[in-house]
Amino acid sequence: MSRDIDTQFDFDRIAAEHVMGLLEGEEALTAEKLLEQDLEFAGRVEYWRRRFSAFDESAPRVAPSDGLWERIDAALPTTAPAIAPTRAPAKPGWRAGLWDSLGFWRGAGLAGSAAALVLAIGLNASLREQAKKPVMIAVLMTDSNRAAAVVNVSADGTAELVPLDDIVVPPGRALQIWTLWDRARGPVSVGLVNRATRMPLQLGSLPKTGVDQLFEISLEPEGGSTIGRPTGPVLMKGTASTAL
Repeated sequence: MSRDIDTQFDFDRIAAEHVMGLLEGEEALTAEKLLEQDLEFAGRVEYWRRRFSAFDESAPRVAPSDGLWERIDAALPTTAPAIAPTRAPAKPGWRAGLWDSLGFWRGAGLAGSAAALVLAIGLNASLREQAKKPVMIAVLMTDSNRAAAVVNVSADGTAELVPLDDIVVPPGRALQIWTLWDRARGPVSVGLVNRATRMPLQLGSLPKTGVDQLFEISLEPEGGSTIGRPTGPVLMKGTASTAL
């Protein structure tokens, strides 16, 4: 079947970005059409679904800080509210017991205070988690069209490299991660590591990551390139897209 895709690289990239929900416009329509009519494309989509399934378990868990329950306990009232001298008319049955029970209303007040505090703490944790949620993502592909790593850029500007495959690093060599947003400026090193591992990238002093910004990994001497740009072979590369 003919495809509206120029290269095999684009064919595989569109399958991967379809799984991640990154496609828009004509590419999104092309992916939907191929998924219905092209068995090879459907197979690549299923392949990427399996490969990216590990991301569902990679979201960081937010653990309660030390002393959380002590702070909750300290925030709860320790004295009973004042009791008005007049009493409400008695209520029938078990409701009367609850209505007139100081213990019940004090317990309800404590529970409400605790719930409000826990809700505020949960909201704080949620906001911190949202700040860490990827807003940009770059899938780094090898020359053989295999996804070997992913760069996640979070809303707070931090970035992380996540290897998808083992990368063999010979003795005395290192993996150097680069980014390029302006060809006039040239590539900038954002990380150096002697083995494939999940690691933060040094984007703090760089402009905000944009769509189509290039990320790549080259094989360099153990201390990294000495000339400010890749000197060894580029093992993988990919451009940033908006994460949906």
